[in-house]
Amino acid sequence: MNKTSQSAIRDPQSEVLEAVELQTVPQPNATVIWLHGLGADGYDFVPVVRELEALGAPPARYVFPHAPMQPVTINGGYVMRAWYDILGTDLVRREDEAGIRASQAAIERLIEREVARGTPPARIVLAGFSQGGAITLQTGLRRPQPLAGLVALSCYLPLADRFGVERHPASARVPIFLAHGNADPIVPVARGAASRDRLTALGHPVQWHEYPMPHSVCAEEIRDIAAFLQTVLR
Repeated sequence: MNKTSQSAIRDPQSEVLEAVELQTVPQPNATVIWLHGLGADGYDFVPVVRELEALGAPPARYVFPHAPMQPVTINGGYVMRAWYDILGTDLVRREDEAGIRASQAAIERLIEREVARGTPPARIVLAGFSQGGAITLQTGLRRPQPLAGLVALSCYLPLADRFGVERHPASARVPIFLAHGNADPIVPVARGAASRDRLTALGHPVQWHEYPMPHSVCAEEIRDIAAFLQTVLR
């Protein structure tokens, strides 16, 4: 990398989430906002940047926000970083709608900040793993200004019963990289496949990738993400 910077960013006036930043060139003309999973933090996927760069991913600013600290019901109310509460093992029938929408708004503020810094929405990719992937789909497909692409890993489409009426037609053609491990014990691959089917039935361009792994990320997946970034940020 020509230039790397990692910093905790906080703007109380606009309530922008704290984040880790890493730039692969001094003045990138693209941004990847990457959301971590439940109980992790923004540092979780920072090491992936070097791998993506080595695989030919385009120069970019990577922004890794930290989810707020909050009690998580399924974990006995233990306070951890979470994009929304998990109320039970059924990820569909009992959803924390208020928490999901609050995180959607927080990510929108991050996107707005990138636009203010000179990166147009068409040069911004939103990515996420697990809960972060769910918020990626929740946010990226409801925007009146379409993003360059979405990377949603080991996750599912939240608030799926509202999606048909809430999705924005301007974002109907945003490319979606949807990936899942076929041995995932946390978010079963069937849940990811159901989200894929829902999205494709509505005409969204989905690239589906399935890997022999549990609830994690593998080297083949990173290679495929690098190729996807090459396509949407070329």
